[in-house]
Amino acid sequence: MGAGKTTVGKLLARRLYRDFIDIDEEIEKAFGLPIPEIFKTYGEKAFRDKERELIQAFGSQPLLVISVGGGAFLKEENRNYCLANCIVLFFDISWDSWKERIHVLTETRPLLKDKTLQEMEQLFRERQSIYAANHSEFQVDNFEATEAAEYLADSLKLSWDIHAPQA
Repeated sequence: MGAGKTTVGKLLARRLYRDFIDIDEEIEKAFGLPIPEIFKTYGEKAFRDKERELIQAFGSQPLLVISVGGGAFLKEENRNYCLANCIVLFFDISWDSWKERIHVLTETRPLLKDKTLQEMEQLFRERQSIYAANHSEFQVDNFEATEAAEYLADSLKLSWDIHAPQA
């Protein structure tokens, strides 16, 4: 949550000539409401059910760059699906860098609403251990979005060159 997945994801998709899908945006389209209103009107369960459905629908399509919300990966079913069917990149961010972004995050993230800084840090730290299940980690603290996208695109291309099936 708030590590730059959507911003970097859009730039990365453009560099890789791929379409970009933000699962949170797709959920908002499906409900016709912003996420805070979905939580308020339908509850977190309805949100998470739609999230799972969309992750599986888009995750089964090749050549997409997909951003899943910070809470999606907490569900074992989503995590296992993504790890089995996608290349999972974890945008790692330090607590110090993340808390500098809190003022931007609290308005649009229902799970942060009315939380103390200590409660937010606890949430942040709990999630870090779950995000350790990935195919590749990228420390985002010292990168601008464009730099991060360029680095990731170059890394993915290099990895493909090294590991591509030989004909």
